[in-house]
Order: sequence, then structure tokens, then C-alpha cells
Amino acid sequence: MQLHISPSMRSITISSSNEFIDLMKIKVAARHISYRTLFHTILILAFVLPFVFILTALVTLEGVNKCSSIDCLGRRLGPRLLGRVDDSERLARDFYKILNEVSTQEIPDGLKLPNSFSQLVSDMKNNHYDAKTFALVLRAMMEKFERDIRESKFAELMNKHFAASSIPKGIHCLSLRLTDEYSSNAHARRQLPSPEFLPVLSDNAYHHFILSTDNILAASVVVSSTVQSSSKPEKIVFHIITDKKTYAGMHSWFALNSVAPAIVEVKGVHQFDWLTRENVPVLEAVESHNGVRNYYHGNHVAGANLTETTPQTFASKLQSRSPKYISLLNHLRIYIPELFPNLDKVVFLDDDIVVQGDLSPLWDIDLGGKVNGAVETCRGEDEWVMSKRLKNYFNFSHPLIAKHLDPQECAWAYGMNVFDLQTWRKTNIRETYHSWLRQNLKSNLTMWKLGTLPPALIAFKGHVHVIDSSWHMLGLGYQNKTNLENVKKAAVIHYNGQSKPWLEIGFEHLRPFWTKYVNYSNDFIKNCHILE
Repeated sequence: MQLHISPSMRSITISSSNEFIDLMKIKVAARHISYRTLFHTILILAFVLPFVFILTALVTLEGVNKCSSIDCLGRRLGPRLLGRVDDSERLARDFYKILNEVSTQEIPDGLKLPNSFSQLVSDMKNNHYDAKTFALVLRAMMEKFERDIRESKFAELMNKHFAASSIPKGIHCLSLRLTDEYSSNAHARRQLPSPEFLPVLSDNAYHHFILSTDNILAASVVVSSTVQSSSKPEKIVFHIITDKKTYAGMHSWFALNSVAPAIVEVKGVHQFDWLTRENVPVLEAVESHNGVRNYYHGNHVAGANLTETTPQTFASKLQSRSPKYISLLNHLRIYIPELFPNLDKVVFLDDDIVVQGDLSPLWDIDLGGKVNGAVETCRGEDEWVMSKRLKNYFNFSHPLIAKHLDPQECAWAYGMNVFDLQTWRKTNIRETYHSWLRQNLKSNLTMWKLGTLPPALIAFKGHVHVIDSSWHMLGLGYQNKTNLENVKKAAVIHYNGQSKPWLEIGFEHLRPFWTKYVNYSNDFIKNCHILE
């Protein structure tokens, strides 16, 4: 193929290569197109035509739908510029319109819904659904599945609450067998501690720990882990307080399982003359206030609007309704200065902790004239566990709460606390605690719901000295994603939350930090099949 331009540049001829056949002849009028314009046009064509040829080849090789060339872009944009849309886009647009219509439409009563996607497809084929019917059935199916999931989640939370509130069979067996041992074995009834060590119980040269619990197995782990982790076990004195029904079993355990050189004292609440209704308003409140008992022991679902409550909120409310929060043993910590009038400084431990480090340095901490040495819970790596401020515990829509408290104020942890009892006795902490407790009872528990920490947060306000967070790591009873490296480094780890390590609902990867201090060779542990 050849291109011929006449000398006068008034005609252009495109002919075959043998020059016998003229394929195209163009005559150009001088008055319409200038030579310069024609020349520029020819130059442009010379560059464009080969490019078009290459693009055409690419389109042919790649296919229209898969190609990425400019020509493909043109083929895709062309219909839009011309006002035309391909079938797939039109179908999607029509389906969106139908979905919008169906979203506001009432779902007919008695509409039979498929149980699975495959059944839905089968029904579509058999019943010849139109697009609107398909969209309506699909919406009804999704809403049903959402309801089922929510109901299952709430049922799971209820079951977990009952599991956390109940006493495992093995631990109940342990208590019964040890109680029976107390009545039949004189060695199980021996005096704790031995008479020669009685003066040590009030000697402030020793490190005094206080533990209030009715869980014998948990108490054994707290004491064993503390003694084994201490650099000065001979200076440790444990004061264990339990209720009347557990006293015999608790005494038997520590009488038969020595933790020497540490010293253990076991006392029941019935052995403290100071614990009377006149001195402990909590006793009367728990026994006489119907609202309290109904709240903690009643139907936890009744009155709860599950359609508007999130599972997380419901779980939090369930946790706050644990019966342990109305137990006198849980409130006893506020009476420590009166229960141990000869002691100056003590460390209080919860029964769901494990001690992994030497706690002796706690007695060397200068509390700076404060009463309570505690870890703050509003800052730390774990944003879920360490993000607790007063707004997390109190109802700030209540006028008294809003007037006296700052919702953004940092909370602190109960469970491992250093108490300066000398300074405490000079304050009105106990009276403040009682006063706010009465106010909450009068308001029908509308100021706070969660046990003993809220009134303590108020009563100890201005009396807390913040200690380093490495002393006390929280959340192992409700944070499944706890950092294991941080767990290993913490001096005290706290299984606060529902998933206690002695329960089947405890987190398996966190349980070994606790079970390593359980004596599985003990006959009572073996015979009761603890955590088999």
C-alpha cells in the first residue's frame, strides 16, 4: 500500500503496491484546507494509524471484558456517554430499587422461610419467585437469623452467669470432706497457729496478709503462691476469715497442710465479737432489704429489654448481680482496722489472685500519709481492662452522683491493696462507706449496682496512693486476649471476672498460672476429682 501526494498537494491517492489499482483518491480544495493544515493532518495520521492497529490487535487478543487498553475504556465509557447502560448494571440498579421498597414493607404473617441458602435457591426454582418476593424472603430470613443469634448470645450469657455463681461439684466435695475430717480427726482441729506463735499474730515486725473467702481451694492457692514466691516466707502471717459454714473445712485444710515457715490463722466471722448488727449495717441491709435480695437472686431476664440491650451491656449487668456482692465476706475489708486493732500495716488479697513475685517490698512503700496503696485502672496496654473510670461504676444521671463525683476520674483496683491501718483509724472512711451504702439502698440501687467497689471508690476518695501497675495485673477472668508475657511478669495476677480458673468456663490458656499451685497429690483433691 502506497500514499501518493500530487506536486500541487491538491490530491492524495492511496493505491495498491503494484500501482495498478487506485484504492482511494482524495481531492483537496485549496480554499477549504491550507497546505499547512493538510501537512499536519498527514503527520498525525501517520502516528495514529499504527497505534490504532496495535490497539485493535490487543482488543482481539484480550477480549472486550478483560482488556485494559484505552480502546476498552472507550468501549466501557461509550455506552454511558451515549445514555446506554449494560444489562448487569441495569439489573443491579433495579434490584437496589426493589430492596429499598422491601425494607419498608411489612413482612406477612405466616411467611414460610427457608432454613438455609440452598433451600432458598431451591424454593426460588420451584415457586418461580419474582425479584420482589425473593428480596422479601431474604430480608425475613436475615432478621430471623439475627434474632436467633441474639437469643443464643443472651442464653449463653445467662448460662455463664449461673456457672460463675454456682459452686463446682469438686470444690463442694472438698468442703464437705474437710468438714467431716474436722469432726473426726483431732489433728484437723489443732490450734492455728500453735500456742507459741500466738504473739506473732499482732507483731508488726511481720508481714500480715488478710484473705476473706469461703473457697477453700482458692484460699490454698493464694497462700501457697504467696509463700512460694516470697524471699522471706518466715515473716509471712496469713489471717484467713471465712463464714460459719466453711470454718471447719477451712481450718482442717490448713491444719493438715502446713505452709511453714509461714504462719496461718483461720477465723470465722462468728468468732469476731465486733461484727454485730450495730457495727455492721451491711448485715441488716442484706437481711432486710427485699430489693437487694430480689436484685441479686431474682429473675435476671425479667424487666430487661433484650431487643434494645447489647450483649455486652447485658453481660455487665449480669456480672454486677453476682450473689457474692451481698456477702458479708465481700464487705469485710472495710472493717479491717477494727477487726485487727493491733496491726499497723497489712496487705489485703482477694481469693481469685495468684502471687508470682515477692511481695515483701510492699511493706517498704511510703504511702505518703494515704490509707490505701492501689493500682490505677484507667491506663495501661490492655484498653479493655485498664480503661475504668468512675463513669464505668456509677449512674451519673443520679443528682447525688453527678454532684459529688467526676465521671472522668480514674478508678483503682480492689484485690491487692496495701492498707495503712494507723492512718485509716484517723479517718471517717467507714462512716462514709456506710452513708453512701444507705443512700443507694434508699434510691433502690439506682446510684450503682456493682458490689463493694463503688462505695469504696467514694469512701477512699483522697486516701489512695497509686502504686506501680506491675504489682497487680487484672482481667484474667474476663479478658480472653490477655498478653501472656505480661502475665508472666506481674507480681500478682487477678482473675477478676466470671471465668475463674477453678470453673469449667475458665480460660484454658490462663488456667495453668493458677493450677501450678494446686496440690494434686493431696488425697482430698484427688478424691474430689478437682479439675479433672
